[in-house]
Amino acid sequence: MSVCTKESDLVTAVLMYALRCLAEGDRAALRNMNFGPHEIEALRAMTLSDLYRVESLRAHCLRIRLDRQVYWPMVDNLQRQRQSEELQHNLIAADAPLEMMQTLFGFNAREYSRLRRSFSVDPAVGRPPEPDEATSHTLWAAWVARVDPDTPELPAPDGYLELHRETGIGLRAIWHLTRQWSEYGDPKDVVAHVDNPHG
Repeated sequence: MSVCTKESDLVTAVLMYALRCLAEGDRAALRNMNFGPHEIEALRAMTLSDLYRVESLRAHCLRIRLDRQVYWPMVDNLQRQRQSEELQHNLIAADAPLEMMQTLFGFNAREYSRLRRSFSVDPAVGRPPEPDEATSHTLWAAWVARVDPDTPELPAPDGYLELHRETGIGLRAIWHLTRQWSEYGDPKDVVAHVDNPHG
């Protein structure tokens, strides 16, 4: 009985990759791995049983080098994706509304529902109650400390979580109010617009 080593695992994985390149006609990838015409013909004749036999060989036919110019952008991209996913999960766990997740991350309803179930967040029933005046004032003070109230730009996604944690106000109320403020500005203007929607 053969004992697999990390070296044989690596060789097997690379040979399987090379066989896939061959099947897909990707000769450029094979050339980049230093496969010439003779090596390609030998690869073409290789069987699945041969790949299993590699596990019993001690020979190492590979020379692996790290391309730092590719590696670090890849690592940075993975880190950004990981941080974004963690932020999405934290927002969902804090009961972020669907519209918020659609606007900030492009979520669809199915993905939103799946994540809410995975975090055991109770289904939202009906429209959330309108925030009272004290809640609005508390949130407005925290809001203008982060954004320019004269511009319509919404904060970055992590800004909503910070507002929620700082004020203790639910994300549904935060989203509802800040969307109004980003469109109409100061809360006094929001009231005037609601009282006189035709301007």
